[in-house]
Parts: sequence; C-alpha cells; structure tokens
Amino acid sequence: MNKIKHFIGIDFSKDKFDAALVSLEEQETKSCHQVFENSKSGCNAFIKWLIRLGIDPGNCLVCAEHTGMYVNILANYLAIHSFNLWLEMSYRIIRSSGIQRGKNDKVDALRIAQYAEKHVDKAMLYKPRKPILIKISSLLKLRDKLIKEKASLLKTVNEYKVFDKDVATLLAKHQSRTLKSIVKDIEQIESTIKDLMKADEDFLRLYQQVISVPGVGQITALTLMCHTNEFMNFENPRQLACYCGVVPFEYTSGKSIRGKPHVHFMANKQLKQLLHMCALTASMHDPEMKAYFIRKVTEGKSKMLVINNIRNKMIHRICACVRENRKFETRLIA
Repeated sequence: MNKIKHFIGIDFSKDKFDAALVSLEEQETKSCHQVFENSKSGCNAFIKWLIRLGIDPGNCLVCAEHTGMYVNILANYLAIHSFNLWLEMSYRIIRSSGIQRGKNDKVDALRIAQYAEKHVDKAMLYKPRKPILIKISSLLKLRDKLIKEKASLLKTVNEYKVFDKDVATLLAKHQSRTLKSIVKDIEQIESTIKDLMKADEDFLRLYQQVISVPGVGQITALTLMCHTNEFMNFENPRQLACYCGVVPFEYTSGKSIRGKPHVHFMANKQLKQLLHMCALTASMHDPEMKAYFIRKVTEGKSKMLVINNIRNKMIHRICACVRENRKFETRLIA
C-alpha cells in the first residue's frame, strides 16, 4: 500500500454520503469535500468526480465506516471500477481520533480520510460478497426476527396461563393464525435457503465441510459463512475466534489490578451465542469433546471456562476443514 497517494473518507447516511479527499503530492497535503446521493446516480457522480480530479484507482484508498446496507451501493461501484475500499469499525476510527470537539458529516468524512492516511499499513481491503451470500444473509436475519416474534407471542400467552386461563385462551385463539403464518414463513425461508445452496456447488461444498464438525448445526454454519465472507475475511483461526468472542485476554496492571482473563466485549454476539450452543452439544455427544470436558472439570476448571475452550477448539476444527478442503474426520478415543 506504499503507492497510495490519495485517501478518501466516506461518511454514510441513508440518503447521502460525504466524501473528503486528502492528497499527498510532493510533500504537500491537499484536501477537498463533496456530497453525493446514496444511490446509483450518486455513486456514478462520485466516480466521475474522482476521474475529473485525475485520481487513478491504483493509488487511491477509499475508507468508510461499516454501516451495514448503507455502504452496499457504493461498495459495488468501487469494486467494478477497481478502487481500493477499506470498511473499518467505527469504534477504531473514534478511538484513534483522540479528543474531539464538535462533529458534522463533513468533519467526520475528513477524519476518516486522515485515519486512512495514518493507518494505511493496517488497511484490510474489502472483498465483495457473492450474491448468494447476500441473499442467504438477508433471509437468515428475517428468519431470526420471525423466531423472536413467535417467541414473544407465545411468552405472553404462557404468562397469562398462570394467572388467568380464560384470558390466555382468548389470546391464543386470536393469535393462532398469526403463529401458523409465522411458522409457514420460517419453513419457506429454510426451503429457499436450501434451493439457493443447491444452485451453487462451491457454496454447498463449503457448507458441508463446516457442518461435518460435530456439534455445528445448519444455522451456525450458514451464519459463520455469511459473517466471514466464506472465511475470506480472516487470515487464521485465532482472528476468527477473537471476532466470535471466545478468546480470553489478560487484564492486569501493576500490583493493584489483577482481573481474571476474560473475553472482550467487542465480539459478534450472535456467533458467540450460536457457538455456545454448539459447544454444549459437542460436550455431550462428541466423544473427544466429552472426554475433554469431563477431564478438565475433574481437574477443577470452571465449566464455563471449559465450554469456552470447546468453542475455541470447534473454530479451529472448522478452519482446518476449510483450509484443507475436506470434511472433518472423527478420531477414535482409546
């Protein structure tokens, strides 16, 4: 990334995005700012603006905060035109900026550009996701919402059963159609996901490798593949384990602070929860993990600590299968 001479910071919102350009030419720093619509026409105008300024995709780095679906349109346009795109966590940009007074979209875009210039050696370039990943990811989110809505409706009825059975019966009667519809929608979503997988051999092969690991279910495998861009966003299993929140870190300082090692709060909570359920299943049904769990608990280790270790081991198993392009092979316990 040493050849980068132009740094562009993007501050996204639903309707528009602010672009701040910082150029380094002959030890002189120049900057300018422009606002564009967050739409296809706005992205076209942004690309034309860069071309008009004489900026070559090869010596330019575009940096933006990862704000979900708001970045999708521009990310696709930049990928088509071979621009380098870095989607960074908002938390890192904020922490690196030091003490700041006041903010607006223009200032935020400039700060992002300055962050990109300062940390260009740490840039992780954006890798576009395949259409199947985008579709399955969206379907999984909808499925999760429907399951939560179903649980919420059932919870209300179950609570009334304890105190007033007549009201519980009345509520159950009036929400029965809604519940049946939710269940039907969930089944259709799962059927659509299966059809999408069957249409993509590479995706299906990778999926089968992941679920071959004992304890890993279908939803966990699909969620992992979607959040990791088919495991291309992480260089090694430890990075993925940190992202999933299963790696404990030491918390000590001097003589007074002696905290127990614990996982960082900045983790993918959804994957952490799914892997926790997988680890519980593996500790009961996978002979190797079951033996490990019993041995460590017998040694006096905390059960939660052992379960967390199993989560970590499962991530390493999954990454090994993906890296070596094979399914998991169960080892016999002597």
